[in-house]
Amino acid sequence: MSSLKESPIPRHLAFIMDGNGRWAQQRLMPRTVGHQAGMEAMRKVIRKCGSLGIQVVTFYTFSTENWKRSQQEVDFLMRLPIEFIDQDLPEMMANQSKLVISGKAEGVPENTMKAILRGVEATKENQGLIINLAFNYGGRDEIIRAIQKLLPDLQSSKIEAGSLNEALFQSYLDQPMLPDPDLIIRTGGEQRLSNFLLWESAYAEFYFAKEYWPEMNGNLLEKILLEYAGRNRRFGGV
Repeated sequence: MSSLKESPIPRHLAFIMDGNGRWAQQRLMPRTVGHQAGMEAMRKVIRKCGSLGIQVVTFYTFSTENWKRSQQEVDFLMRLPIEFIDQDLPEMMANQSKLVISGKAEGVPENTMKAILRGVEATKENQGLIINLAFNYGGRDEIIRAIQKLLPDLQSSKIEAGSLNEALFQSYLDQPMLPDPDLIIRTGGEQRLSNFLLWESAYAEFYFAKEYWPEMNGNLLEKILLEYAGRNRRFGGV
């Protein structure tokens, strides 16, 4: 079996972290325990990505649809970013990791958004692994918000309609400087995008893992990356 040292690795790796609740329920524990375990899995993935030299890792941490969950679960999920920043910011600084965010602040509790923005500000000059939290994020919502930002520039003639192309439109997205994801991994056995990175995933590879997100670790990630390395990405060519 070949090793990752001999294999191409993605520049940008993205995760749909599915199965936290089901993982906990199978163990007769509250869903919130699964979300806590899921954050520990996220830490393991961040460390593994850093050691492999991956440039960007995006985590689908809270979707625009997740507001439909119980208030208790939503409140718990809103506290996790605060815990993550409080506990993990020193490690991010030591590893030169840079935190960025995709999504919108609207509706997010002030203390949650303050914690995330504190992490973004503290790490903005770092040059290592970029950690993109897709928080209160939806792919369709991102595209609509991009259009809302673009329209005033069209109306004021800051840009001309004839100059609008994919690159220009992308500049209005949440994180336009990030490369598109090379590989999107979804855990939990489901095989759908669930409104994640709809614009950016045009040529992404996909891997659907049967394991729940709390079961994600360095060994499983290596197995997935080795499978990815054997694919032939043609981007529409021959």
